[in-house]
Amino acid sequence: MTLHIATQDGVYRSQRGDLDDVERVLDSGVTLGVQSFDEHGTFVTSKTGLYRSTASGSTWDRLDVPRPEVYAVTVSPDGTRLYAGTHPAHLYVSTDEGSTWTELDGFQELPSRDRWHTPRHRGESHVRSLGVSSDAPNRVVAGVEVGGVHVSDDNGETWTERRDDLQTAREDDLQYDVHHLLVVSSDEYVASCGGGLYRTRDTGYSWTRLDTGLNQSYFQEAFAHRGTLYAAAQTLPPTLPAGSRYRKQDVDAALFESTDGGDTFEAKSYPGAPDEFICAWTAVDGRVLAGTTEGRVIIRDDGTWTSLGYVPNWIRSLSHGSGE
Repeated sequence: MTLHIATQDGVYRSQRGDLDDVERVLDSGVTLGVQSFDEHGTFVTSKTGLYRSTASGSTWDRLDVPRPEVYAVTVSPDGTRLYAGTHPAHLYVSTDEGSTWTELDGFQELPSRDRWHTPRHRGESHVRSLGVSSDAPNRVVAGVEVGGVHVSDDNGETWTERRDDLQTAREDDLQYDVHHLLVVSSDEYVASCGGGLYRTRDTGYSWTRLDTGLNQSYFQEAFAHRGTLYAAAQTLPPTLPAGSRYRKQDVDAALFESTDGGDTFEAKSYPGAPDEFICAWTAVDGRVLAGTTEGRVIIRDDGTWTSLGYVPNWIRSLSHGSGE
């Protein structure tokens, strides 16, 4: 079992999965994500580009996406199209395993496009999350930070906005601050936002806010495994604009579990709380793993969270490689 760990300082790998053998295998700088797709290998999205390994992380190839900062990637259900989302917010598709790329210009024609910007991200926005479902093979779902949720039903050629009800509770301009989209099914998504956790069961035409009973409202990523929805939240983002004060006592990080699709949540204790915020999730051999802002990997065994090990930097994403 190979575990890949994307961090603020590249990608680390544990071939045994217990982190006793952890090593850095890719110097990709600030790394936003790592995902493994059957028969296609493991992909890394980072501020230095998009990378792919078909050798369990031993070697990597950089895929020449037209824009250098790649924040999101996914593969179509039939495996014929590779999608990449960038900063600034543009969307590209490749039909030859990443050798060449074509921009999906329809994404730029969305009515709200000129409002996708914030000082926190150099006055721009980025495609932070991409999702697909085998039950709707032509559908692509995109989450934009800051820009909301958008859906295409023709392989990304044309797009419609699904932004209603995604207002945040924060007193700033981050009104549609989407960090991650969990695709539960072809119609059901869970959006982790800077101002709340939201669920749709009609492909985004309507949204229900799930965190109204919780004290924290900043969510980075949600994860579903064997009937349980996992989410983590804190009161402040992990990074703040220049000049802002960030103190650990202000974080108040928490982990939540739900067995009814997010209708109710139960808070769970975990190593590192409340100072360490959980940003990443994966599942290995039926057990859920999570990664924190302090480089800690925790694991859930029999309903209890314990420490598995550490890497030297903030964990942004986890992936259990399969099919390589």
